[in-house]
This record gives sequence, structure tokens and C-alpha cells, in this order.
Amino acid sequence: MATSTTAPGAARPDRRDARAGTPEPARRRRPRRPLLPYLLLVPAIVLELAVHVVPMAVGAWMSLLELTQFHIRDWSTAPFIGLDNYRATLDIHTAAGRELLHSFWVTLAYTLLSVGLAWLLGMAGAVVLQRPFRGRAVLRALFLTPYALPVYTAVITWSFLLQRDTGLVNHVLVDQLGLLDDRPFWLIGGNSFWSLLVVSVWRNWPFAFLCLMAGLQNVPDELYEASAIDGAGFWRRLRSVTLPLLRPVNLVLLLVLFLWTFNDFNTPYVLFGGSAPEQADLISIHIYRSSFKTWDFGSGSAMSVALLLFLLVVSAGYLLITNRRRDHA
Repeated sequence: MATSTTAPGAARPDRRDARAGTPEPARRRRPRRPLLPYLLLVPAIVLELAVHVVPMAVGAWMSLLELTQFHIRDWSTAPFIGLDNYRATLDIHTAAGRELLHSFWVTLAYTLLSVGLAWLLGMAGAVVLQRPFRGRAVLRALFLTPYALPVYTAVITWSFLLQRDTGLVNHVLVDQLGLLDDRPFWLIGGNSFWSLLVVSVWRNWPFAFLCLMAGLQNVPDELYEASAIDGAGFWRRLRSVTLPLLRPVNLVLLLVLFLWTFNDFNTPYVLFGGSAPEQADLISIHIYRSSFKTWDFGSGSAMSVALLLFLLVVSAGYLLITNRRRDHA
């Protein structure tokens, strides 16, 4: 059988020469990305700029001007004063600074109590309605009613209920149950804070209930059955099974409730008619009164920018701490 050999010194035939006559394959062109997704994003970007970014930029610029009632018709005549509005409103040694600090502490206490009570009621409702039973769908619908009602309708109804002489609350407490000797004022004085808190919790707890109820649907029943076999009671199962598995939901829920409540303007404005008592002077109402009652839009804009920065710092710190704990776990 003949075999072909190549001499050691002979040059080997180049394979590329054999393919010299064949044309090289054309380079593959990258497919062009379609423009349709970007075109569909244009309306959303334009609306975001018009609704949020541009007003924020205008508000930041207004905070640097002495924009009072004398210059409101023509902003170009308002003198530029730099950070003077911030110094006047954030200095606790001035009357304006002390009023803003008082409003801040009232808002912080109101927010913490409202978020805590709303989460507690929502958690209790979600746990009670976790297991199927007759009438559960009706209870779910009733629990979500406060969240489904328009805010103005709900708060106006509460304002009628809390009236001193004709309100249903005093009628039940004084006339029907006899728990009080005199009809208290619920919308002025020290009671105004607690009235506002009740209305806020009534409005917010259905949202917490809805989120927590949705989170509980993802908890496997096998975990509860296994813990029950091991002898764990209700509180032990709640502490060792339910709460740890609801941690991702609670992290987002608490942050959202905090931002909503701290920024809440509709509830106190409708309940007190735009002039909240000192005990219920939330920072949103304080900024509104400083801007539209005294016509000092420069100071009001400075307070708004300071509030925005505070909420951004709180949100960033909250997310940073929770993410570190999650990574560590």
C-alpha cells in the first residue's frame, strides 16, 4: 500500500493557497436595534420631566429668590439672595426656625405612630384572613373599603363625624354610652393630633393589609404544618415563620408608608380646612401656610427643598442599612 511522504526539508503546501480562488464569506452584520422601544419611552420621559423634574428645578430656583407678594407677578424682578431663605427657615434661634422645628417633631411623631399602627392592624387582618373560611371574601372587601374611597370623600366624612355638637362620635360617646360627661372638641386643641392620627390610620391600614395578605400567599403551608408538629404555638409560628418570610414585603411597605405619611397634605388640609391647630401642624401644612398665607414663596420653596433632601437621606439610609443586613444574613 503506497503512502505519500514529504521530505524533511521540503516546504509543506499552504492550505490557504487551495482556498485562494474561493471568495471569503461576507462578514455578519450586527442587527440594528429597533427604535420602537425608545420611541414608546418618549411620552413617559416627557411627562416625567413635565410633572416632576421641571417643577423640582423651578422650586429649587425659587428658594434662592426673595419671591414675595411684591414680585409674584414678575419673577424676573425678584432679587437673588442665595441661601438666605435656608438660613432664615432652618435657624432654630429665629421664630421661623423654631416653628419649623416644632412642625418637624409633630410630623415625625405622627408618622411613626401612624405607620406603626397601620402596619400592626394590617398584619393582624392579614393573619386572621389567611386561612379560608366562610365569609372571608366579604371581610376582605370591607377591610379594603377605606383604601378604595376617594381621600376627600373619606376625610370630609370624618370631619362631620368629629364635630362637637352634631358629630356622631360625641353622640355615641356622650349620649349613647355615657363615657364622657361633656362633648369634647376633636378638631381643635390637643385632641386634634389624635383625631388626625385616627383618620390617617383608618386610611392607610388597608394598604398594609393588602400588601401583607399578598405576601402571605407565598408562604408554604408545609412550614406551618411542620412547625405545628414540632409543637410551636401561634406566636412561635408568627415569630419564626411568618415574619421572617414577610421581611422583603415589610421592608418596602414600611418605607412607602413612611414617605406617604410624612408627605401627607390632603388629610390634614381637608380635616382642618387649611389651618391646622398647633398640636397638629404637620410640615406639609406649615409649608403651605408659609407660602400661600403669607405669600413668601421663597421661604416656602426653601422648606420644600429641605424636606425633599431629608426624605432622600432617610430613604437612602434605610435602603443601605436593610441591604447590608440582607447581605450579612
